[in-house]
This record gives sequence, C-alpha cells and structure tokens, in this order.
Amino acid sequence: MEDGKMGNATTIRAVLAILQWWGFNVTVIIMNKWIFQKLEFQFPLTVSCVHFICSSIGAYIAIKVLKTKPLIEVASEDRWKRIFPMSFVFCINIVLGNVSLRYIPVSFMQTIKSFTPATTVILQWLVWRKHFEWRIWASLVPIVGGIMLTSITELSFNMFGFCAAMVGCLATSTKTILAESLLHGYKFDSINTVYYMAPFATMILSVPAIVLEGSGVVSWLYTYDSVAPALVIIITSGVLAFCLNFSIFYVIHSTTAVTFNVAGNLKVAVAVLVSWMIFRNPISAMNAVGCAITLVGCTFYGYVRHLISQQATAAPGPRTPRGRMEMLPLTGEMQSDKI
Repeated sequence: MEDGKMGNATTIRAVLAILQWWGFNVTVIIMNKWIFQKLEFQFPLTVSCVHFICSSIGAYIAIKVLKTKPLIEVASEDRWKRIFPMSFVFCINIVLGNVSLRYIPVSFMQTIKSFTPATTVILQWLVWRKHFEWRIWASLVPIVGGIMLTSITELSFNMFGFCAAMVGCLATSTKTILAESLLHGYKFDSINTVYYMAPFATMILSVPAIVLEGSGVVSWLYTYDSVAPALVIIITSGVLAFCLNFSIFYVIHSTTAVTFNVAGNLKVAVAVLVSWMIFRNPISAMNAVGCAITLVGCTFYGYVRHLISQQATAAPGPRTPRGRMEMLPLTGEMQSDKI
C-alpha cells in the first residue's frame, strides 16, 4: 500500500514538474513574440540582453542570498578558458532564437528548433569524427523530412528568420559539444550554469546591443504610446526566462530521460497550438503534417538513444574499433531552453 502511495506521489510530482516547465517555456516564447509583434519592440539583441541581466541577478539571489543551490566553485583561470567560450556560443544561440522569433511564427521557429538532434549528430560526425550506428541515422530521417516539408509549405516563410533559426540549431549543437570538453570535471546544474554564463553573456552582448539598437530603442521610448506597461512586459519576460531554469532543473530530477524526451516534443506541440490561438498565423494542412512528422521523428530519436544506452549498460566491456559505431551522440535537449 505504501509503495502504491509513493508511486502515485512520484507520478503526481512528475506531472506537476512537466506542467510547470511547459507553462514557463510556452509563456516565455509567447511573450517574446508578443514583444516583437504587438509591442513593436523589434530589438532582439536588447531583449536578449534584458533576459541575461535578469538571469544574472536571479542566479545571484538564488545562490548567494537564498542559498537554494550550493555554489559550484570554478577557478578564475577556468572561468575565462572554459566558461567564457561557452558563454559566447550560448549568447549566439539565445540571440538567434530571438532574431528568428521576430521574423517567423512561433510554430515555424519551434519546428526548426527540433532539428537540433540532427545538427548535433552531423557536427560530431563531420568535425569530431564520431561514428554512430545505423539506428541513430535512421531516426534522423523523419526529422529532416519533416523540417523540409514544413519549410516548403510555410505560408509565413522568411528567409532571414529561417536562416537565423537554422544557425541557432548549429549554435545549440556546438554549445552541447563544447560543454562536453570544456566543462569536463564540473557537474553544473541549470542554476550554476546561468550564474557563471549569464554575466559573461551580458558583457558580450551589451556593446553590440547599444551600438546596433541603441538609437532605435531610444526612438521607441519616445514614440510608443504605452511605454510603462510595455517595459513591465519586457522585464517580466526576463524574470520568467530565469524561472524557466528552475523549471528545467525540477523536471530533470522528477522524470526519466524517456519521459523528458516525450514531454519535450509535446511541449513544442503545445507552443505551436497556443501561438496559433493567440497570433492566428496561417498554417496549411501540409505544414501541420510536416510539424507532426518532425516531432514524431524527435520522439523516435530519443527512444533509439535510450535503447542504445540501455544496451551499452547491460553489456559493459572494453570497446573495440567496432564499438565506435555504437557511440551515443551528445544531446542538448535538457539544456536548450535556458534563458
């Protein structure tokens, strides 16, 4: 009886973790799109900078003041040699996501973002010469096919926004791969990651934001009718972006890897549905089919990774040259939503 109650409590905890993760993630995405489209604040660098500043302050309060997480000490030398390069790629990733949101609908952007597993595998194969078995490559076919179908049939297609989203996938994959080598030896959680990377990202982005968008922001402040409420929305989006990091930490520790993978793909579907209900961007039938194929492909990819991981655990032993074909690709699904 007690085991049953514990099982029910675990299930309820997992469901609540997933729901609050969905809530924060979808809200941040919708608010960013609202800022660009409805508030006419078309300055993605500035929005990203606001998010980094809020996250820097939030992480400091969480670790230093509230002590909700212990600080992972990093040597000063490693901060510049390891954390800074990661922060640079991290910054590019977030900025490109916001740039793409300015030019393309949330539904299209979220579908393209699902291409990240494919770019991660391809980069590791081309640059790092890692080899993967045929099941990994087969699982990428529906992802690539779905992305192609969605792109061809997208009614609100914008080449600049599309390219920004695609390069953002490459940046996410690069960040994931660099994390494996640069952060080796440090077991960062999501809050400590933000604590160290967000200040660097703010420093990196602040000058380009001022130079490229400063005059436009000043002009917007003078010409927009309801500046105060708009600024509240912009700052709130930054605060919620930091809260998203807590939600990711909570959901990772409350669910299994398979559940996280399935929930992550359903989260994309939720974001697409909610964004369509709010912004009413046109979606053709074939475009919806392409999005669905992509999400099914991502779920299949996660399932294949799980099977290979279980097989590797069940049959430990020295790796032979043939064993290189069974290497698992790195994956950044658990970290790709940060800030």
